[in-house]
Amino acid sequence: MPEVKKNYSDNYRKTEKINGIIYNMSPAANFRHGIVNGNIHRIIANALRNSVYRVFMENLDFKYHPDINDDYIVPDIMVACDRKKLKGGAYYGTPKFVVETLSPSTSMRDMTEKKDIYEQAGVDEYWIVLPREKGVNIYYLENGKYVLKFSYILEDDKEEEHYNADTVISLRRFPDITMTLEEIFENVDE
Repeated sequence: MPEVKKNYSDNYRKTEKINGIIYNMSPAANFRHGIVNGNIHRIIANALRNSVYRVFMENLDFKYHPDINDDYIVPDIMVACDRKKLKGGAYYGTPKFVVETLSPSTSMRDMTEKKDIYEQAGVDEYWIVLPREKGVNIYYLENGKYVLKFSYILEDDKEEEHYNADTVISLRRFPDITMTLEEIFENVDE
């Protein structure tokens, strides 16, 4: 029998499982998505490098209710605070901070189902980042519900009235971790 060769991409498919339904995350999002995630991840990772906390980018499943079923989602960026809850390729704890960077194929799920999952799991801070629009929506968990606290669209032309590239954003539970809008969207248009 002839050997069937498989491409790496045939063996590896990024998926999420929500309410028992498996969602294929392929094909990969566009380059802006990766650049923005890399910028945010780099800033947070540098700030946390000597701490017990860990930041992950697109490579760790979040098992949001492992006591009930085996559903999981893969946040674009997640800060894990309890190392004892890191097992294999998954985090079984509750992240304090999560980012989802929108792409055309997943934007609706990121803004609805996944937002609800993070809210119900008790994730303290949730960012929805829009790479094309250079926007960031920041939600804080208050009394068990997400409240939109900040919404930005980058204006980096200093001649414009609403110039805001140097606006500093800090993480709610990690106030020493700061970044500007300009840093978040650095190199997105190159």
